[in-house]
Amino acid sequence: MKRLFATAFALALFALAPASEAQTPPNALVVGQIAEPKSLDPQAVTAVNDFRILVNIYDGLVRYKDGTLEVEPSLAKSWKISDDGKTYTFTLRDGVTFHDGSPFNAEAVKFDFERMLDEKSPYHDTGPFPLAFFFSAVDKVIADDPQTVTFKLKEPYAPFLSNLAYPTGLIVSPEAVKKYGKDFGRHPSGTGAYKFEEWDANSKVVVTKNPDYWDGAPDLDAVIFRPITDANTRIAEMLSGGLDIMVEVPPDSLQQFRSDASFTVQEQAGPHVWFLILNAKEAPFDNKLARQAANYAINKKALVENILQGTADVAAGPTPPAFAWAYDDKLEPYPYDPAKAKELLKEAGYKGEEVTFYVTEGGSGMLDPVAMGTAIQADLEAVGMKVKIETFEWNSFLGKVNPGLEGKAAMAEMAWMTNDPDTLPFLTLRSEAFPDKGGFNSGYYSNPEVDKLLDKARQVTDQAERAKLYKQMQEIVHDDAPWVFVANWKQNAVTRSGVQGFKLQPSFFLMLQHVKKAS
Repeated sequence: MKRLFATAFALALFALAPASEAQTPPNALVVGQIAEPKSLDPQAVTAVNDFRILVNIYDGLVRYKDGTLEVEPSLAKSWKISDDGKTYTFTLRDGVTFHDGSPFNAEAVKFDFERMLDEKSPYHDTGPFPLAFFFSAVDKVIADDPQTVTFKLKEPYAPFLSNLAYPTGLIVSPEAVKKYGKDFGRHPSGTGAYKFEEWDANSKVVVTKNPDYWDGAPDLDAVIFRPITDANTRIAEMLSGGLDIMVEVPPDSLQQFRSDASFTVQEQAGPHVWFLILNAKEAPFDNKLARQAANYAINKKALVENILQGTADVAAGPTPPAFAWAYDDKLEPYPYDPAKAKELLKEAGYKGEEVTFYVTEGGSGMLDPVAMGTAIQADLEAVGMKVKIETFEWNSFLGKVNPGLEGKAAMAEMAWMTNDPDTLPFLTLRSEAFPDKGGFNSGYYSNPEVDKLLDKARQVTDQAERAKLYKQMQEIVHDDAPWVFVANWKQNAVTRSGVQGFKLQPSFFLMLQHVKKAS
């Protein structure tokens, strides 16, 4: 009967919901997203925009404890770690099923990770799996019995549990993958609080209540995720009642919502870095002095205070200060010094090469990328660099940047929100993370000492020793300047007054299981 009600509700929802969503039923929550999702396959995507949907459809073996980045049980009730740090044994929950009715068990976990990691798996071609890096230390996954699964690692790997809590570690239904193959991302099936109902391209993704959710059925009957790429349109929809929650509110609109009792504004710092990737393979940024010059040339304080209106702090390096234990607070941001920038460009032998600069219209954690890109262009031109901006929609932008900038651009905007101080530098600053090797080092930065420090840091289980290694890495990267270090963002969201139980998470995900909507 419950399932029949959910289906009937979904059909009514679709019938009642025109493009404006003005007639959305009262117990359906409408969320304004910043972009169309790329896929609903958690192993196939990298953007927080997509993760905000996925964490409500799927569960992982573990998850982040509410309000923290600490790991707690989820589909696994408990786990044991061997003394040598190379064996993790998980005890799974009984009686959990995927939304398609198939059982969740150890074989499902084994299937999922072999799908990502084993090129011989018959379902490996349902990828790509861009963040399979997170589990590169896994040697084998063993289904000991239906409720016990063991991961054997090649070496100790300190971020393993944290990475399992990240959306790349969410568990998908093997039966659904087998049925839909490469189209699984359009037909998702997990064990989460909400079941997938519909994806109307460039209009909405609809998920409905899972009445049998192992961790307690949600209060909402449905959640509608609407992709609205234009910030002004999102604001208009929020003000007119078309949205219940809006994420990533433009800084110049926050005060408008703060002063209206119909809305609640939330803000929270998190592990975020907004930076410019510099192409270290080609002139002018193949020279360290030119990269340092770009850092001196850009007035980051003005970007943060004027364009971002105090919603971010100036970044000093590649590690966000939200990771307090691993952050090197002795590092100072590059000061704004145009004279120094001109001097360094001259010393670097800059000959007036045109700098192609990739800018996105918007995307996960991208702040106000067009306005920031225009201001950055002006600052660089003020010290004698010729800069040409090329602007792209978010998913098109990723398609340009992630395969690498060589032969295409000298510079590109980028933002990362991460779960562990290992993640961002390991995936974007190592020599082995070049795009042709499956990583996200789109600027082709390479320093053997950084490689050694990062490899060692992920094998050390003592946090103090890990912190020492990460701080050494930050000092080297700060000097090498493979990026322009711009800002660390304080995330925000605005909700209608009737929305209850919503709060921001340091992971930047939207956890909607306990959200209610007053009638």
